[in-house]
Amino acid sequence: MHLLADPETWVAIAFVILMGLFAYLGVHRMLLKALDNRSERIRSELAEAKRLKEEAAKVLADYKTRRASAEREAEEIVTSAKAEAERIAAEAKAKMEDFVSRRTKSAESKIALAEAQALADVRAAAADAAVQAAATVLSQSVKGSVGEDLVAKGIAEVGRKLN
Repeated sequence: MHLLADPETWVAIAFVILMGLFAYLGVHRMLLKALDNRSERIRSELAEAKRLKEEAAKVLADYKTRRASAEREAEEIVTSAKAEAERIAAEAKAKMEDFVSRRTKSAESKIALAEAQALADVRAAAADAAVQAAATVLSQSVKGSVGEDLVAKGIAEVGRKLN
């Protein structure tokens, strides 16, 4: 009997009774059910995480597409604005060149007209002075009706040549 006096024997007997009690009460089924529930919850969380990951990937792809589209549109706007600015600058330059050309031609025309008028005035003044000088010289050197006829013919001839 010294087997019953050994504490290890009583621990083994208590363990067997406890395991029998657990089997009778269905503790192993409860443990399996709890483990199954936990594995199912983990499985559903993994499925949800996978779905969220795929959704995030779609959203990311959509944003990348939108960003690329916005960048293309911005590039087109910038290119269009540059072309419009260049066109406006070229148009303004052409208008300015045309304006300057017209003003230059107008000024040149006025200068030429003023030169012609000044030349005509100088010729007229020179002709008048020459006629006066000739009249004075002839009147002093030639006397009488012959001198007056010569002076009148000379004045008429000078007038015809100048005009």
